[in-house]
Amino acid sequence: MKSNFNDKQIIILEVAETLFAEKGFDGTSIRNIAKEAKINIAMVSYYFGSKEKLLESLILYRTSDLKIQLDNLIIEDLEPIEKINKLIELYINRINCNKGIYRILHFEFTSKKGDSNLQAFSELKKGNLKSLESIIIEGQTKGIFRKDVIIPLITPTILGTFFHFHMNKTFFQNLLNLKTEDLYNNYIKTNLTLHIQQTIKALLIYES
Repeated sequence: MKSNFNDKQIIILEVAETLFAEKGFDGTSIRNIAKEAKINIAMVSYYFGSKEKLLESLILYRTSDLKIQLDNLIIEDLEPIEKINKLIELYINRINCNKGIYRILHFEFTSKKGDSNLQAFSELKKGNLKSLESIIIEGQTKGIFRKDVIIPLITPTILGTFFHFHMNKTFFQNLLNLKTEDLYNNYIKTNLTLHIQQTIKALLIYES
């Protein structure tokens, strides 16, 4: 939980997130972070040890409450497809509001080397997949969802659509006439989210 970090640690984490997103993980040093946070370099090392451990703490800081939200979603009194729709909303909203950490994770740590060193990221992905599996299996048991769904490919379908849209932001802003940041973010919250929900529904539901 965010409350597990004190005020100084939170300042360090938020500065690190900004620098990692701007300069890349490899392009940012502990010294850079300490200077920007106006904190002694020894203090950063005292709280987090290495840069890798700092990143792990940043992942926990930004995602610790996501597991609780997913656990609550699983036990909600909703039909499986409604749970999937809420899960997609949760993912897209979470990523769009915390672009920094997700940009770092999905674009800096796609190599085997980076991924294997980030236990927190690995655990996060496993936990998210388990939640998704739970909902899909419920839908399959009820005869609503197809039995031949490749569950591990559902998350990349959701995230890949979002990241392609986001990484081509200027192109889509011009194409869709989204002239302000509010219009752009609102389009993500409504049209893009609905498009992703419809795509996933088409993959899950038996053709009528």
